[in-house]
Amino acid sequence: MLLSKYFLPVLKEEPADAQIASHRLMLRSGMIRQQSTGIYSWLPLGLKVLKNIENIVRFNMDKIGSLEILMPCIQPASLWIESGRFDNYGKEMLKFQDRHDNTLLFGPTNEDMITDIFRKNIQSYKDLPKNLYHIQWKFRDEIRPRFGVMRGREFLMKDAYSFDIDQCSAIKTYNKMYLAYMQTFRDMGMSVIPVIADNGPIGGNLSHEFHILADNGESTIFYDKKFLSLTDEESLDISKLQSLYSVAEEKHDNANCPLSEHDLASHKSIEVGHIFYIGTQYSETMNALVNDSNGKLILVEMSSYGIGISRLVASIIEANHDDKGIIWPKNIAPFMVSILNLNILDRKCNELAQNIYDKLINHKIEVLYDDTAERAGSKFATHDLIGLPYQIIIGSKKAGNNIIELKNRKTGIIEELNIDEALNKLLL
Repeated sequence: MLLSKYFLPVLKEEPADAQIASHRLMLRSGMIRQQSTGIYSWLPLGLKVLKNIENIVRFNMDKIGSLEILMPCIQPASLWIESGRFDNYGKEMLKFQDRHDNTLLFGPTNEDMITDIFRKNIQSYKDLPKNLYHIQWKFRDEIRPRFGVMRGREFLMKDAYSFDIDQCSAIKTYNKMYLAYMQTFRDMGMSVIPVIADNGPIGGNLSHEFHILADNGESTIFYDKKFLSLTDEESLDISKLQSLYSVAEEKHDNANCPLSEHDLASHKSIEVGHIFYIGTQYSETMNALVNDSNGKLILVEMSSYGIGISRLVASIIEANHDDKGIIWPKNIAPFMVSILNLNILDRKCNELAQNIYDKLINHKIEVLYDDTAERAGSKFATHDLIGLPYQIIIGSKKAGNNIIELKNRKTGIIEELNIDEALNKLLL
């Protein structure tokens, strides 16, 4: 992509109303623009990151046999009245009437609707287990929307729902999803700590949140320091993970903590995923029954699994930035590499930049080529701000010898290489 043809409205000044790093950097880098309180438009750079995260989530859901569907944003109030949640969810639910005076709501979550879909279409134990997910925009009318997309009113979420014949099977499904979440966040280049958590308004009696450590986090978690030194194998070993102490702040009790002060850590954090074992709460209130192997009607066991996809964008920035801008992990970066042509009036610079741009495109490496007439300092500032993993810098002095500079955005290390050497490093 040529930057001269792209839509990247970067801001040089700090946004006055942005309180945390991710909000400031998302606005400054041209990822988002606010349309109303807690509601944002996603511009090209931000949307690419959002889609990359969405695709990693989708890949890992599909990998464990979860089936994608798409439920509507607007839900009939009748389902929530039937489940008993309509009057209990609170003012965060946006309710309204259509022209026929039917009460509708903008869905904040989908347990009620998925239970309705299940009960109308599955009647036999032979069709279990089932695990269905969708990726959809939701709305919660937060009393104090803040921190940009971290706590907005409209947000993109992956929510999945599993249905099992009995509690034992349901817990096996739950643990399978638990590990899928750990793999999902690893694939994004993130380290998360799963913590035992409260169940909240969705309900249930087994619950884990997945947290990213971040200095500006809204939560505080307490955890065994061993979490910070887990091997790759241990980070996907559920028995190992669940043997280590890790709880949300409201669950922590110093008097009953099994860890010594030396082994216990606490840190600010951001919740990026939450899974619940629900049991029969919704199947009982909404009459979701299946015939077991003896022909007896029994209540189906359910669990619910959420990942805040739009929230993840901000969370990852909170954990990956410096005083110059964002530092994207490779798998979710909007582009892998920037090409900075520092002198578009120099024929050799143009030839070298075009040559490597074409090679990167041919190797299916996503690249943003800065072919603008901006001065060098402005280009460096912009590309450090948007935080692509690598920068290829082409200037007049070295271009004559077919040499470019390859900068690693995370480490700041700059290497002088020829085109083939640079390409080989990017292909690793």
